[in-house]
Amino acid sequence: MSARRETIEKAERRLDQWLWYARLAKSRSLAARLCAAGAVAVNGMAARKPSRAVRVGDAIVLPQDLRRRTLRVLALGQRRGPPAEARSLYEETTGPAPASDPAALWTPLLID
Repeated sequence: MSARRETIEKAERRLDQWLWYARLAKSRSLAARLCAAGAVAVNGMAARKPSRAVRVGDAIVLPQDLRRRTLRVLALGQRRGPPAEARSLYEETTGPAPASDPAALWTPLLID
């Protein structure tokens, strides 16, 4: 295996940072709150820490508006670029599904 490929396979990014880079959260602090509330899952497990490592190929499930989105990570990104660049970081694996109980998803985020 080449050194470059090995480096790419071991590359990772913080979950809150990746959500912000991919424009799935308006701010990094909001992304961190989503993680802390247990609203984001990576590879089927709730990611309660914003520092959770994300790698290329990971499956991420998160609430957005009143739906749950299921995404696959295609790239980690280097910056928070324009929307077209952000969309290249992931692919939608299924269409957005309605959340079963939307209030339960957002209640922990509204309480300070």
